Amino acid sequence: MSESLECTVALGAHTRLAVEVWGEGGPPLLALHPGVGDRRIWRWCAPAWAQRGCRVIAYDRRGFGDTSYTAEPHDDLDDLLAVTAATGARPAVVIGNSRGGGLALELALHRPDLVSGLVLIAPSVSGYDYTGCPTSPGEEDLDRRIERAQEDGDRREVNRLEVHYWLDGPDQMEGRVDGEARDLMSDMNGRALAAAETGPARERPPAWPRLGELAAPTLVVVGQHDVPGIQRQCTDLAAAIPRGRLVTLHDTAHCPMLDDPETLNLLVLDFVQSLLPA
Repeated sequence: MSESLECTVALGAHTRLAVEVWGEGGPPLLALHPGVGDRRIWRWCAPAWAQRGCRVIAYDRRGFGDTSYTAEPHDDLDDLLAVTAATGARPAVVIGNSRGGGLALELALHRPDLVSGLVLIAPSVSGYDYTGCPTSPGEEDLDRRIERAQEDGDRREVNRLEVHYWLDGPDQMEGRVDGEARDLMSDMNGRALAAAETGPARERPPAWPRLGELAAPTLVVVGQHDVPGIQRQCTDLAAAIPRGRLVTLHDTAHCPMLDDPETLNLLVLDFVQSLLPA
């Protein structure tokens, strides 16, 4: 397995973004974690990408993993730009899952010169209209149970239910994904649920109306067991992006880097290869 280098990017007097880098040369890949994980979610992907000649950069946003901060107004995109500047990850193939995918979109819209390609894994896309999207019995049941656990202040139960929701898939049996992957997600999400407040984050104009501006080749990835509304959104997203393409991964849910990293690794490497000069 490829070794990694850990470092921090300082932002002001009180914030230190925890950064991890695999590989020393080759095309840069910038990997952005979801809201139910941190940079460790790429542990079965980043070394494989580095071994194939890529330089992979991942970091913990405020409120996640090992990043230290005080509550203050901030801009997640400014934080990301600081990481790209400090690590030289420009232009990069930007890979984002869920909330990380939404941030990848913001980067591509705000600074297209820094993005050579996008891999959006079940991304959150501001401005998308979920009206009329299908729901499922399992999704509705887990939504209710998570809400009750939050009202009761039972953080451990919230964590357990959210891991079921996002790792297994809301309509799959709890424990479909087990072992080290489940332990890792429980720890990452548990740390995020227990984290101190980060302070108000800057809100930007909705991304959905601006998708036609995206010039970068874009791979949209969604799991067969993900929430039905997210599956619908990903279909619409790939159609709305000028150079977009949709891939559905079978027998995975919201975080394929945990339940089928081998397939995701090959998919990303093939995409990176397609961007290189002939």
